[in-house]
Amino acid sequence: MPRRKQTDQLTPLELEIMQVLWNGGPASVAAAQERLGGRLAYTTVQTMLNVLVRKGKASRTLVDRAYHYSAAISRENALGATLHDVVQRIFGGSAEALVMSLVETKQLTPETLRRLNGMLEEEERRGSDR
Repeated sequence: MPRRKQTDQLTPLELEIMQVLWNGGPASVAAAQERLGGRLAYTTVQTMLNVLVRKGKASRTLVDRAYHYSAAISRENALGATLHDVVQRIFGGSAEALVMSLVETKQLTPETLRRLNGMLEEEERRGSDR
């Protein structure tokens, strides 16, 4: 069975490049390459930025004779889409199963759970005030 292409999800390299755009704002290919520490070839950065444009994750504008790339989606939207995908594919759509897995693998401490519970209680209070 052929794998379904995940165009909504960002690959690790795409995410790294999006971090450059989210943290530093619009950038030319050369500026993005520099912000990445110069470890990737110019053509690799250019190709990845164009892939992000094609996916609708970034946009580009011609400035003088060079394109400047900007994030077309927010960090929060990308995070939401990725979490939704993880919950659907790995936890069968159950966010509770995700949280239970984090507890079982000790990635959520009792202190963090108390803070989360406080956030939930606050959200419930706000909901009843509306």
